[in-house]
Amino acid sequence: MNSFSLAIAVLLFSSGYFFLGTRASTMQRASGSRLHSLPHYYGLFAGLVAAIPALVLLAVLAIGDDIIFRSMALDFVPDEVKAGDNYKEVIVLAQITNVVNGINFGEQPQWVHDAADAWRGWDATSTTLKTITTLSLSLLAGLFAYRQINPGFRSRNAVERILMIVLAGSSAIAIFTTIGIVFSVVFESMRFFALVPVSEFLFGLTWNPQFEGAERAGSGQQGLATYGSVPLFVGTFLISVVALSVAVPVGLFSAIYLSEYASPRVRAAVKPLMELLAGVPTVVYGFFAALTVAPFIRGTGMSLGLDVASESALAAGLVMGIMIIPFVSSLSDDVLNAVPQALRDAAYGLGSTQSETVRQVVLPAALPGVVAAILLAVSRAVGETMIVVMAAGLAANLSLNPLDAVTTVTSQIVTILVGDQEFESAKTLSAFALALTLIVITLALNFMALQIVKKYREQYD
Repeated sequence: MNSFSLAIAVLLFSSGYFFLGTRASTMQRASGSRLHSLPHYYGLFAGLVAAIPALVLLAVLAIGDDIIFRSMALDFVPDEVKAGDNYKEVIVLAQITNVVNGINFGEQPQWVHDAADAWRGWDATSTTLKTITTLSLSLLAGLFAYRQINPGFRSRNAVERILMIVLAGSSAIAIFTTIGIVFSVVFESMRFFALVPVSEFLFGLTWNPQFEGAERAGSGQQGLATYGSVPLFVGTFLISVVALSVAVPVGLFSAIYLSEYASPRVRAAVKPLMELLAGVPTVVYGFFAALTVAPFIRGTGMSLGLDVASESALAAGLVMGIMIIPFVSSLSDDVLNAVPQALRDAAYGLGSTQSETVRQVVLPAALPGVVAAILLAVSRAVGETMIVVMAAGLAANLSLNPLDAVTTVTSQIVTILVGDQEFESAKTLSAFALALTLIVITLALNFMALQIVKKYREQYD
């Protein structure tokens, strides 16, 4: 059985133990026994104990066997191949796994086929062991939990402890994943800064990444790559400002209208329609920006005598702003509705009009939530890639003119890492340096926003 089938089988066993545990506790209560907890807690305890250890074991085995197989497969590589100048473990493992999966790109050496045959044998043995150990653990753990069912067993407390452990484990996974992302980016960025000075990267005004020795476009001379990131961050800032200039006012004003002024019928119709914008794929927005908005802006600008690029920051920013309106509107609406009605009534009792109540009472009370919605919109605008690629282009121009073609940090990261890359070159490593710088800037913006909220937030009982 594959891992997915094993997981389904474990869940079926868990469901069976839940049913048996609930039934057994119900019968004990019907016979006059005084149970500590409700019957379904006994079933939950049996089902959780049958499922969680087995699923954790399955995950460990599924991840671990692939790592072990890769290490064992490298033992089949001849010494003369390992001694070659072009030897790379990633390429060798790709050759072996392609043969294992039945994908053949030309004739492969005999040692590749030997390693693939051994891999298939290991995989068959691993599958058998995973099936036996996972199902046995699920059955035995569920049986152990089922035998714990008795009137004095505190099943509710046990279930709460299990759920607490699951929640703590989920939090730990999120934390360690974040730490792993940061460290991986930091280590690769350090390799990049060993090749390119930090000052050139942070303050350079030209972004022209290429492999060393490549010819520059439009010239027949050999030139070194330049990694000045200022044009990328300026383009990111420019497009984000345009997008937020659309999303924040429209989203906030629409949230105020829906929360404070709209009738229940209008609110029930308008809010779902606005939230549909969040479900549209970004590639659709990109098509809309490239085929409709950008030509319209270019045609309008030319009729006014302006020089407008066919791919402009204004076109990408406008469409991106439309895309992130629901993020601001929906969250702000929820925050405004969470403000206690007693605050509004008190303001009306003091003679305030509805607009004065909204400006001086509701918005200050909802300020932290509104700022959180705007921060989410900023993160969404900074991280968007598809719209920028299709509507703003990939030209790293240093310009604050929204009518010019610019690019963003995320677009360049995607462009650099597309396809097979050499991870020893400064060009590929520059993507990690861009990511690290973007993380630092985003954290700084979040810190500043939190300080602003802390300073101007009004406290209400």
